[in-house]
Formats: sequence, C-alpha cells, structure tokens
Amino acid sequence: MNQYLKVVLYGFLVWLLPFVVSLFIYPLKVAGSPLFESIMPLVISLTVVVLAFFYLKNLDGDYVKEGVIMGVFWFTISIIIDLVLFLSPSALQVSFTDYLMDIGITYLLIPFITIGMGLVAAKAKK
Repeated sequence: MNQYLKVVLYGFLVWLLPFVVSLFIYPLKVAGSPLFESIMPLVISLTVVVLAFFYLKNLDGDYVKEGVIMGVFWFTISIIIDLVLFLSPSALQVSFTDYLMDIGITYLLIPFITIGMGLVAAKAKK
C-alpha cells in the first residue's frame, strides 16, 4: 500500500476508533462522571501508538520525519472531521471554544506520540 494512502487511512482510524468508543461510553459524560474524560485520552493514545507502530515498522529510515508527517496529518484529519461534526447544526453541536477546551486540545497527544515514536525508532535503528 502506498505510504501516503496509509497515512490518510490510519489518520481516519485515529479519529474513528476513539469516536466509536466515545459513543459507547457517552452515558458517563452525560452523568457528569470524570471517568469519560479520563478514558478518552487513553483510547486516543493507545490508538495512535498501535497505528504509528504499524506504520513505522515497515520503513527503512526517516523515522522522525515520518513521525512529524503522521502526527500533523492525523491531528489535522481528526480536527477537520470533528469540526464538521461538532460545529455544524446537529445534535452534537458545540461552540468552537467549548470544542477546543473539551476535545481539540486532547488531539495534541497525536503529534507528541508520533514524533516520540519516530525518535525512538531512529535511535533503535542506529
């Protein structure tokens, strides 16, 4: 599979898998339980680590560069899909400020993780 297609496909999965989990545990959020806010960053982190591992394992080099590319693309994909869902008139609609404070800032985990994994992969291959 083309590496760039894989970045986009994995980026969509980075958004989709946590979104699906959030649908199942949404009653925790409605009930006001802080457990929802604790689970979601863990789900995002696990998803990013697993997909970044599968992406990086078949590369021959440029791990840090690929980690940056992955992180920026995956972060951007997640933000764009969310903004379409959460800012358009729907049952999910929230203000942009509320979105950033509740969800958007959590997505900064994505490039932090992918860049870190790129650095570790580069160090391991030396």
